[in-house]
Amino acid sequence: QEIVSGENEEESNGVNLMEFSDEILLHILSYVPCTDLVLNVRRTCRKLATLCLDKSLTHTVTLQKDYKVNKDKVKQLMRDIGKEIYQLNMAGCYWLPSSTIDHVTRCKNLVKLNLSGCHVTSLRLSKMLSTLQHLRSLAIDVNPGFDASQLSSECKATLSRVLELKQTLYTPSYGVVPCCTSLEKLLLYFEILDRSREGFMLSGQLMVGESNVPHYQNLRVFYARLAPGYVNQEVVRLYLAVLSDRTPENLHAFLISAPGSFAETGATKNLLDSMARNVRLDALQLPKAWINGSGLLQHLKFNNPFYFSFSRCTLSGGHLIQRVINGGKDLKSLTSLNLSGCVHCLAPESLFRKAEDDIDSSILESLVVSCCNLRHLNLSAAHHHSSESIGNHLCQLLSRLKHLLSLALPVCSITDVAANVEKPPTASNLVPQTFGRKVRIGIQTYPRNLADQANQKIESSVFWALMGSLRFLETLEIIGSSFSSAMPRNEPAIRNSLPPCVRAQSVGDSEVAAISQLTYLQSLTLAQLPNILTGSGLINIGLQCQHLRTLSLANLGMMGKMVYMSALMDMLKHCKCLRDLRLEQPYFCAGAQFFQALSHCSSLQRLCIVSRSGTLQSDAVMSFMANCLEVIMCHMFMGESLTVCKNLQQSIVRSFQADRPALNVVIFPLLHEDLTEVIRDVPMRHLDEITLFKSRVAEEPPNLWW
Repeated sequence: QEIVSGENEEESNGVNLMEFSDEILLHILSYVPCTDLVLNVRRTCRKLATLCLDKSLTHTVTLQKDYKVNKDKVKQLMRDIGKEIYQLNMAGCYWLPSSTIDHVTRCKNLVKLNLSGCHVTSLRLSKMLSTLQHLRSLAIDVNPGFDASQLSSECKATLSRVLELKQTLYTPSYGVVPCCTSLEKLLLYFEILDRSREGFMLSGQLMVGESNVPHYQNLRVFYARLAPGYVNQEVVRLYLAVLSDRTPENLHAFLISAPGSFAETGATKNLLDSMARNVRLDALQLPKAWINGSGLLQHLKFNNPFYFSFSRCTLSGGHLIQRVINGGKDLKSLTSLNLSGCVHCLAPESLFRKAEDDIDSSILESLVVSCCNLRHLNLSAAHHHSSESIGNHLCQLLSRLKHLLSLALPVCSITDVAANVEKPPTASNLVPQTFGRKVRIGIQTYPRNLADQANQKIESSVFWALMGSLRFLETLEIIGSSFSSAMPRNEPAIRNSLPPCVRAQSVGDSEVAAISQLTYLQSLTLAQLPNILTGSGLINIGLQCQHLRTLSLANLGMMGKMVYMSALMDMLKHCKCLRDLRLEQPYFCAGAQFFQALSHCSSLQRLCIVSRSGTLQSDAVMSFMANCLEVIMCHMFMGESLTVCKNLQQSIVRSFQADRPALNVVIFPLLHEDLTEVIRDVPMRHLDEITLFKSRVAEEPPNLWW
């Protein structure tokens, strides 16, 4: 009806949407969710009825993040176009009942199916897969109660033809891996907790009936990501045991992401030795203990590498240049590099070096010259201090990487060295960043006018020049090298935070304003910028970065006061495309004025606020939820009492759950002893993408999964 009424209006102006060519209309329709196309748009007129069922629109159906879809819509969608669907992505549809999966059986021609985050029992999985004989790519969760013995012979026959498998494990199990005898790509996500809900310690030993040997002979890609916990480490070793016996000849990507300490064993050493002898890799990531102090990188062979991750390793810059990029030889194939937490990666050696010492610019220059096609680069969680040498600042060297799409840097790396040398620390810089007794200090004078502010300082700074040279950057993270989030994963909330690096003390409003040059910026993370006085740079970003979809701000300015609230509220009024907002700031007041400003973000879907000693106004939250109809996730971890939090959470669910099937609300005291129990019930999609703070640049290889 809207389209028809729009036609009448357009006809008066001499333009009719239906007069466009089919190719243009199909391109326009490709931006409309498939459920709307099939269930609504195609009913408006005959031409659209035909176009909406075009193969280019029905071949691949994505329900991921289509938060308005429900069981009935899925049922109708599968009934209308099920036979035309070849790729179906339902990842993260946690709100759909498990019976919804029964309707997937109508998609007889499915080649790719993603059910990560969906509720699927082993019996339902067996019934569904028995009918999908053409399936070659599958993503599922393995939850407690999964029983591989319940899989039928027809189901196992389908699994034997699957080439790509992504499996998220919430319980110790091989899942369906032993049934997939033709695997070429295996992605494993280990999310097993060390304790059950009843408090019992879990074991990583698999059940005797599940000890079938996985088939890795055709494997090309092996990826494993571990959540914290010893059980996850025990289980992944069982998956690796088969690899250590016989390394697949065609293996070209081997990636293990493990937090904390994951010790090397005899079996893993044999595996790595075998890889060094028999395979040539294109992508590599290993636990830090497997690389630190070993000569492994010297013996591994690489073909045309596109991804390296040495996160948290003690790898020195000298070793990086000699063993990884072959003394500065051409590595144009490398598109993604993760050196997060690699504190010595830009220094010639690490033996006698302090983490805060200046970097060796020649190492970074060799890296930039050799890897000139980098699109994703992560240098966060380290002190990368540039020397006073003219033209050798880290920002100046990185400005040569014209293809960068995502970049993560520590705050101390973007400071203008000359400015720091000329200007002694101010009183505000010397105040300790603690929660103790408040100290009155003299505040520097600063220009109210944003244009004057830019003209005064940042247009001549190295960071301003870097932002100007990376015009197509889509993701930017500027994170303090000593920043740690108060939001836990499997442990109590962090109560104390380390002070920012001395070099970072001058980074504030003017540097934030420089970011506004990134016209195509979609995701921005700023954490532990100590010299934020007004937040005026945020307004520039709101005005200029109109494509911004994700915003994460943490511990900006003085820790005892929310100094940038006024600027933040002004910024939010311009963020029409913003979908995800995460705020972590002590003493944050989530009141009526804040939520009124946030209501201007008409596209907002997910909100997370983490605030030690923070307060909230329940009426303001309810009014915000009523005004912002797209919001389906509200997570608030504040300093309010348990009673206040529970009452507000229940009110939101009671008022809005019926109209928003995907609604997920968690409001809970940040320092409560049961917080970890509450966290475990948060859907993994929200937990991984927004609730937990982490650097996401180059976290995984690009296009790891479709």
